[in-house]
Amino acid sequence: MFDIGDTLPARTLLDETGSEVNLADLGASVLFAYPAAMTPGCTTEACDFRDRYERLQGAGYDVVGLSPDAPEKNAAFREAHDLPYRLLSDPDHAVLEELGAWGMKKNYGREYEGVIRSTLITDDDGVITHAFRNVRAKGHAARIARELGLDDA
Repeated sequence: MFDIGDTLPARTLLDETGSEVNLADLGASVLFAYPAAMTPGCTTEACDFRDRYERLQGAGYDVVGLSPDAPEKNAAFREAHDLPYRLLSDPDHAVLEELGAWGMKKNYGREYEGVIRSTLITDDDGVITHAFRNVRAKGHAARIARELGLDDA
């Protein structure tokens, strides 16, 4: 599992347009892992990051979503909610596992494997400066903005 002080791995994934994106090339970014596009919690989180996108960009951070969804589903999600940032696809969840954003979850007493909603913040060199795991969708983007010292009024 990658954690604070580690550099994002050189792993290539497809974005919502089918273009290749290497994690090692992201630089300063807010990389958030979400379970599934078009679901209520993921939509809330994605739209909250959308609404803070300009402030994050102004502070030098790119915003990037990561899920096991296919690029086509991510494209529909991006279009449906006017998301200004890239959405990366990890259908075999290998990168999600490597980043510590995949594992056992429990919901209503049922255990299963899936995406553990997580966010990694990196600096210009791709070094992880903050790691948030097993977060709630609602209010998480505001927490990230506060952590980065951005006014979230």
